[in-house]
Order: sequence, then C-alpha cells, then structure tokens
Amino acid sequence: MRNYKLVRNAGWWLASMLVPAAASADELNSGDSAWILTATALVLFMTLPGLALFYAGLVRNRNVLSVLMQCFAITCVVSVIWLVFGYTLAFGDGGGANGIIGGLEKAFLAGITPESLSGTIPETVFIMFQLTFAIITPALIVGGFAERMRFSAMLLFASFWLVFVYIPVCHWVWGGGWLGELGVMDFAGGTVVHINAGVAALVSAVVMGNRRGFPTTPMPPHNLTMTVTGASMLWVGWFGFNAGSALAADGSAGMAMLVTHLGAAAGSLAWMVSEWIKFGKPSVLGIVTGMVAGLGTITPASGFVGPVGALCIGLAAGVACFWATQYIKRVLKIDDSLDVFPVHGVGGALGTVLTGVFAASAFGGLGLPEGTGIAGQVFTQLIGVVATVVWCAVATFVILKLVDSLVGLRVSAEEEQQGLDLVLHEERGYDL
Repeated sequence: MRNYKLVRNAGWWLASMLVPAAASADELNSGDSAWILTATALVLFMTLPGLALFYAGLVRNRNVLSVLMQCFAITCVVSVIWLVFGYTLAFGDGGGANGIIGGLEKAFLAGITPESLSGTIPETVFIMFQLTFAIITPALIVGGFAERMRFSAMLLFASFWLVFVYIPVCHWVWGGGWLGELGVMDFAGGTVVHINAGVAALVSAVVMGNRRGFPTTPMPPHNLTMTVTGASMLWVGWFGFNAGSALAADGSAGMAMLVTHLGAAAGSLAWMVSEWIKFGKPSVLGIVTGMVAGLGTITPASGFVGPVGALCIGLAAGVACFWATQYIKRVLKIDDSLDVFPVHGVGGALGTVLTGVFAASAFGGLGLPEGTGIAGQVFTQLIGVVATVVWCAVATFVILKLVDSLVGLRVSAEEEQQGLDLVLHEERGYDL
C-alpha cells in the first residue's frame, strides 16, 4: 500500500509539472496560425502581382515597366526597413512616448524566436502579416505620381514616407497609440492604409505638377486586360487583407470576408451605374475602379458591420468616389494619375466615418463600444480621419521637398516624352 501511495503521489507531482506547460502550449492555436499564414500570402499577392498589374495596365505603354519596377522595389525596401526598426516602432512599447511611437526594444527583431507568440499565433506570422500592409500602402501612392517621378526619388520618398507617416499612424491606431486609446474603430486600414495613401498621392500630384499634356491630351490606359487581371487579384487578395485582420479563424473573420465581398460588389455596381448615367455607357475601367473603391471603403468597417451595412457602404463608395474622381480631374484639374485620392482617400475617409454608424446593432452591426452612441462614435471617427489627413499631408509635403533637394523629383520633359522604361531602366515593356 505504501508503494502504491508513493507511485500515486509521484504521478500527481509529475502531472502538476506538466499541466502548466500544456496550458502554455495550448495558447498557440494552429487553426488561427494557418489562416493568418494564408492571409499574409493573400495580402502580399495584392501588391505583387495584383496592384502592380492593375497600375501597369493603366499607364501608357512606354511606362509599363517603370510601374512594375516601382511596386517590386518598394516591396524589397519596405521589408528591410521593417526588419531593422519598422516593426518595433509600429508595435513596440512606446516607453512613455504618450502613444505617439513605439520603442526600439525589438529592433532587428531582437528576442523574437519561433516560440514567440502574439495572441494565439506566432509573432513571426504577425510580423509578416503587418509587413504586407506596410508594403502595399506606399505602393498605392505610386498611382499619384506615375509616369513622371525619378526612380531614385521614388526609393527615397517611399523609405522616408514609411518611417515618418505610415509607421506613426500605424502605431496610433493599431500599436497601442493615442487614436486606438481614444476609441477610433479601424479594423483593417481605413486610416492607416487608405487615407494615408490617398492624401499622400494627392499631395504628390500637386507638388510634382501634371503630366505633360494633361488635361488636354488623352492618356487612356494602354492595356485594360492587364488592369482587369490585376483588379481580380486585388479582389481575391482583399479577403486576406480584411478577414485576416481578425487575427483568428473565427466568426469575426467570416463576417469580415462576407462584408468585404458585398462591399466590392456594391461599389462596382454603383460606379457602373453612375458612369452609365453620366456618359451613356458603362466601362470596364469604371466597374473595376468601383470595385477597388468599394473594397477600400469597407476596409475600416469590415470587422464591425453586418451585410446590410456593407451593402450601404459599398453603394455609397461607388457613387461618392466616382464623383470625387470627376471633380479632382475635371474641375480642379489635378493629375492624380491613377485616381488614388478619390478612390482610396475619399473611400477610406467615408468608410471610417460610416463605421461609426453601421457598426451600431440597430443597423445589423456588431455593436459600438459600451456607453457610446452613434453620434459620439462618428465624432471619434472624424478625429481619426482629421488627424491622419493633417499629419500625412504635412509630412508628405516636407518629404517631397527634401527628396527634391537631394536628387530631384521629376524627369525632364524630354525624358517624360520618351518614357520612363527606356530612360530609367533601358528596357521596353513590349518589343513586338
């Protein structure tokens, strides 16, 4: 009997030693990890090849390689910066910086191992997932200065802009910064990605000036087949963008995926009809641009609204972004070459504000923060929009002027006429 008690006690002691380890191991959720790994690949797929093809088809054939090159190079440069200090400044502990910027405790990803966790997923997966957002945001800005910026200037601009615009706003909203603490609801990047990219593109277009011949000389897309292919890739990749932002394989991710699709479809139809009414014919370019507008506008709301809210937001996006495009180009005559501000900037702002409305349970949403009504949340959302617009506009202007003083922003008139493919890269996109 005594031997039995010794064995039993030893068994209980061994179990007590093993149970905490088992509980700790269970914090890693393989289902969540597998989904975010997949979502990460989908978001990178949005930039390469999705956005690259979408933009490349929209420019003239003498500049097709320059756009592809810019998207590819941005992917590489941002990845290195993210390793060195980008991730830690965006998501690190601010160390008393009052919610403005993160600390440097994870520079060069120090201390991060395969066993490091961020919630229920490996921190390495979280780092990579957030990196794909950091990549696509400056790549979106390319559409604002397409066909006229020097390649060296683009590299410097993208690097400085990531550090001084994207990373601080990312920390404010998602990294424990002051906008997140204030209660701004931005599920997947209405402020961090779309308003940021749209405002930066508009400022870039104004500072650099219009392309030679704009707006009197027609500058139609050279390859709409390429553009539609890229747009289709964006639509698929956006499921990772929005549904992946749940950071789990759960009902929130499922709802985000559903409303993302509905927002894209509604945005496409609303833009198509608006264009049909104004010009008498619907265009392929219009319907795919409406899709991007719908996706950008539903992005901040995707984890907070239901299907009806998504339908309303998508319809509003298609109409608002279509008319914003007409106003920017036809009234203000600003050459935002590929309509980044009216699609992403206006869409991101509209979606961020409407999140405060359609997230309410009365509209089928998942509910506003406790004690917050629609009016109060909309006001909070407006603070997020205004803060992002002001910081991005001022910082982008300063960065552009700095880069211009260092290497010059724009190619010469003769080089622009010849095309950036030959002038900057000594290659042709087509040699038929």
